[in-house]
Amino acid sequence: MKAAFFEEHGGREVLKVGELAAPEPGPGEARVEVKAFALNHLDIFVRKGWPALKLRMPHICGSDAAGVVESVGPGVSGLSVGDEVVLSAGVSCGRCLQCLRGKENYCRKYHLFGEHRSGAGAELFVAPEGNLLPKPQGLDWAQAASLGVAYLTAWHMLISRAKVTLGDTVLINGASSGVSVAGIQMARLHGARVIASTSSEKKAARARELGASEVIDYTGDDVRSRVKELTGGQGVDVVLEHVGGEVFETSMKCLRTGGRLVLCGATAAPKPRIDLRYVFARHLNVLGATMGTRAELLEVLHWVNERSILPVLDRVISIEEIAEGHRLIEEKQHFGKVVLTL
Repeated sequence: MKAAFFEEHGGREVLKVGELAAPEPGPGEARVEVKAFALNHLDIFVRKGWPALKLRMPHICGSDAAGVVESVGPGVSGLSVGDEVVLSAGVSCGRCLQCLRGKENYCRKYHLFGEHRSGAGAELFVAPEGNLLPKPQGLDWAQAASLGVAYLTAWHMLISRAKVTLGDTVLINGASSGVSVAGIQMARLHGARVIASTSSEKKAARARELGASEVIDYTGDDVRSRVKELTGGQGVDVVLEHVGGEVFETSMKCLRTGGRLVLCGATAAPKPRIDLRYVFARHLNVLGATMGTRAELLEVLHWVNERSILPVLDRVISIEEIAEGHRLIEEKQHFGKVVLTL
C-alpha cells in the first residue's frame, strides 16, 4: 500500500511516500480504505521526536482519517464492509477503573494513532472496532477527516473541563489552529462571548466569520491590555491555551478572579514562569486536557450533523505533498486544517 512515513526522526526531509506492507485486521479490528487524512501539530512533534518516544520504524504518520471499511476481523459485530467512518485516535486498555468510568483518555495505557503507534496516513489502516465512528452525513472526505483530534480536544477542553456556559467570555489563543477554530465554534454554541487572538487581519476576518465577537492582533497589540479593555477591566472567564511560554503567562493575567485556564499543549515553550501568588490570590483554576473520550467525539459529530459545528479546511493537498503540509503548520501559514488525499 502507499503510505506517508519516516524511518528516522528529523526535519521535513525525513518524510517519505512509498510502498509498505498492508496491515491485516485481527480479532475485534477492521481495516479501513483511507479517503483522506489530516495533519495536526502533533505530527510535527512526532516527526522530530523526543527522548521518551520509542517508535517502531518505519512509522506511518497521521492521527486523523476518514474512509470506508474494507474488511473486518473475527468478532466484529458493529461494523460492516462499506461503512463510512472517521477515526477516533485514542486507544485505551478498556479494563482499568478510568476506562470503566468512561474516561479512557485518563487510562495509563492510553495512546494515539500516529504518535505511539503507526497512524492512518496510508491507503489502509487497521483499528479496533470501537475506534471507528460513523462519518457525518453531507461532509466530503476531507471535511470528515479533519474532525478527530482537534475538534475532540477543543470539546474536552471547553465543555468537559472548563464547563463553558451561557454568559461566559472566552479568550481563544492562536485562532488559526485546528483546536482554536473548533473552540470558537463550540464556545459560541454554548452561549459564550468569544475574544480571539491571531496574527493577521486575514485570519481575524476568518475568526469573526466563525463567531468571534472581537479579535486581537497579538503582533501589534498588547493582549492583556486589550482583554481588560474589552471586558471592562474584569478579564475573561475562560482561556483556551495551547501555546505555552509567554502566551501562557499573559493568559493567566487575562483571567478574571475565579477564572479557568484550560491547556492542551505547549507548542512554543513548555516551561513558562508562573507567580503562584497570583494564582492563589485570584482563585484561578489551571486545567490540563489531553484528547477526550469517544463519547465526547460522538457529541461533536452530532453537532456537526446538525451543522452547528463546521469543519474548517485551510487546503486539501495530495499525500505526496506531506512535507509541504508540515511546513504550513510549522510556519503558521494555515487557518484550520491541512488535509491530504490519496
